[in-house]
Amino acid sequence: MIALLKKVPPTALVGLMITALFFLIAVFAPLIAPFGIGEVVGKPWDPASASHWLGTDNVGRDLLTRMIYGGRTTIFVATAATILSFVTGSVLGFMAVVIGGWFDMILSRFVDLLMSIPGLIFALVILSVVPPTLMTLILVMAFLDATRVYRLSRSVAEGIHVMDYIEVAKLRKERTAWVVFSEILPNALSPLVSELGLRFIFMVLYLSTLSFLGLGIQPPATDWGAMVKENSDGLVYGVPAALVPAIAIATLAISVNLVADWVLTLTTSQKGGRQ
Repeated sequence: MIALLKKVPPTALVGLMITALFFLIAVFAPLIAPFGIGEVVGKPWDPASASHWLGTDNVGRDLLTRMIYGGRTTIFVATAATILSFVTGSVLGFMAVVIGGWFDMILSRFVDLLMSIPGLIFALVILSVVPPTLMTLILVMAFLDATRVYRLSRSVAEGIHVMDYIEVAKLRKERTAWVVFSEILPNALSPLVSELGLRFIFMVLYLSTLSFLGLGIQPPATDWGAMVKENSDGLVYGVPAALVPAIAIATLAISVNLVADWVLTLTTSQKGGRQ
């Protein structure tokens, strides 16, 4: 394990440790949080103290507790939406190239139609009609983001599909599923892995924006975007409560990008070595 960590670049190692820390805190949030998520423990915007390390929020709730539970919600929703969008978008993108014909044409035109509508406006329209529950947020975010994953996976698969080894596989009468998962997917892994990290951060920012606009996570639950909105009035009085979740969002974004860059470099070098 130590030998493996020595091979990781310092920047990637820092990003990996910070990302792992965020995920561990999200998983064990109920055990780590010192108070209940909605428990009022002091006056609004009390300064940091021994009992409240980050102070209190606009209602008097412990800010550290809200940060822990807010991070849990943010990471869970972003992770679930990212996985769902990647599975949907990449599978449909590969299928469009392999099947081709009318299936590719209809699916691609439908994706073009969806991408022509600004994603944030589309999400706001949907969430203003249906209740913004946790599952609804995940489905809406994944559905809108799957169009971009589809475009990437289709573009990558289109270049791979004309290679000689794909033609050899077809001449061997290999099944479509075998061609997709054994030939196209391994060679499309590098750009997809790199995009995975970017899509995750986009989901974090997407959710934070929706919550800031009031159509994301609803009280008494919270996420980092909602916390920025709740405590934004404190900035006028010099209270930094709104800056804490904003810094957490930026830190998570940078750390995940560092890991994604390293994984992309690693998969690219391994691919070059195999060739």
